[in-house]
Amino acid sequence: MLHGNHNRDIGGDHTDMNEGLILKIAAVGILITLLNQILKHSGRDDQAFLLSLAGIVMVLIWIIPYIVEVFTLVQGLFEL
Repeated sequence: MLHGNHNRDIGGDHTDMNEGLILKIAAVGILITLLNQILKHSGRDDQAFLLSLAGIVMVLIWIIPYIVEVFTLVQGLFEL
């Protein structure tokens, strides 16, 4: 049986949150890139590296719950 909103079951209710998360990650990436370039041109390579590392850690903290959810879903699929 196909209903009009069958894609909702696949993505769940996370679609708005996922779009917001993608936009936040993109904004952080753009901001980190701009600040990184400014720091590199001013001769502060160490601080530029630490800024990039902090951006990566921040984004990883945001996406870890989704990674755990995917592993849990895959584990549930293979349980008999």
